[in-house]
Amino acid sequence: MVDVHQALGGGSVADVLLWKKWYGGVVVLISATTMWFLFEVAGYNLLSFVANVLLLLVVILFFWAKAASLLNRPLPPIPDMEISEESVVKAADAIQVWINPALSIAQDIALRRNLKLFLKVSIGLCVLSFLGSLFNFLTLVFIGVLFSLSVPLVYDKYQDNINAKLSLACEIFQMQYRKIDDNLLKKIPVLSKQKKME
Repeated sequence: MVDVHQALGGGSVADVLLWKKWYGGVVVLISATTMWFLFEVAGYNLLSFVANVLLLLVVILFFWAKAASLLNRPLPPIPDMEISEESVVKAADAIQVWINPALSIAQDIALRRNLKLFLKVSIGLCVLSFLGSLFNFLTLVFIGVLFSLSVPLVYDKYQDNINAKLSLACEIFQMQYRKIDDNLLKKIPVLSKQKKME
């Protein structure tokens, strides 16, 4: 039996997703709901929101600094606003982990003419396109946040039952795939040549 907390990384993110730190889950849920309401329901624009927040911050800091000089108080504590080279390298390494496999898949499709991989990617992109036509991007992100806060918790509680049902569904899916492979895919000349070469 897999420990869900360890599978999610075992840190504070796992605690929030499994509601072990319930206040963190509440903060994420309220923040996501507020952002979704502001941008989707109220029709607020992201650029306007960012500009207004920055304007409010600049006005507060300006008047705080003026009042501090008039009243002989300390200036507002502003941290060094500088991005270190180390954080840029870490971000680039994290992005590289995602980009290299995607480029490898593209190379397999384009150069090696891998038809099965092409079909998998095409079907996945068609599903994404269909979901994108049903929902706005922000609504899709909000649904993703809701799922990320609920699915790990439900799986943690009912792991044995879910694993049993998923293994049964996987067996049925593999059986249907074998039928399709035997009856349809082996009759396509390109695929049968690739299987002989392997």
